[in-house]
Amino acid sequence: MRVAVTVEGPELDAPVSPVFGRCPCFLLVETDDFSYEARPNEAAGAPGGAGIQAAQAIVNAAVEAVITGQIGPNAFALLQATQIPVYRCAGGTARQAVEAFLRGELERLGGPSAQAHAGMSWGAGMGPGAWGGRGMGAGRGAGRGQPGRAGWMGGLRGAQAPGGAEASGSAQELAGLREEVERLRQQVDDLLKRLDQLR
Repeated sequence: MRVAVTVEGPELDAPVSPVFGRCPCFLLVETDDFSYEARPNEAAGAPGGAGIQAAQAIVNAAVEAVITGQIGPNAFALLQATQIPVYRCAGGTARQAVEAFLRGELERLGGPSAQAHAGMSWGAGMGPGAWGGRGMGAGRGAGRGQPGRAGWMGGLRGAQAPGGAEASGSAQELAGLREEVERLRQQVDDLLKRLDQLR
C-alpha cells in the first residue's frame, strides 16, 4: 500500500508537517517495506489555491491514503471525491506516522480539520495563480467560509484593506482576487465533474 505523508524534509525521519497544502514535501511510502519517494510540494509557495494544487498532486501520485496534521475544506473535498482517505497525525516523524497508521492508531478524518486559507498570511501584491493567471498575494487567511466550495469566498470576506491610502489599491486587488476565486471555483467544479465521469 502506498501512502502520502506531509513532511518537513525528504526522509523517513523528518517531522510530519502540521499543514497539508503548504507542507514543504510529500513522502510517498510503501507500507510493506518502507521504501519511499520524496516529492517537493510545488504548491507550497503558491499565492492561492495551494490546497487544491497539493491535493491534485496527491491524486496524480496514485496513493491510497494521506497522513497529515491539518487539511482544509477544498483539499479534503477533492481527496474525498477521489476516495483517498485522510488520517490525522499530530506529531512525530514520517516513519512513526506510518507505523501508527499500520497499527490503526491514527484518526481517520470525516471532514476538514482546518479552515480555508488557514496556511496563508499577509503577502505582497499579485502573483501567478493556480492553473495560470493572476493569483492571491494578500489575504489574512481568515477562512470564515463553510467547509466545501463556499470556503473560497469565505476567506475573501475576511480580507480587508489595512486602511488609509492603500484603500483604493486594495479595492482593485480585491476585485482581482474575486475574479481569481471564481476562476478557481470553476476549475474545482470541472475537476469534480470529470472525477464523477471517471468513476
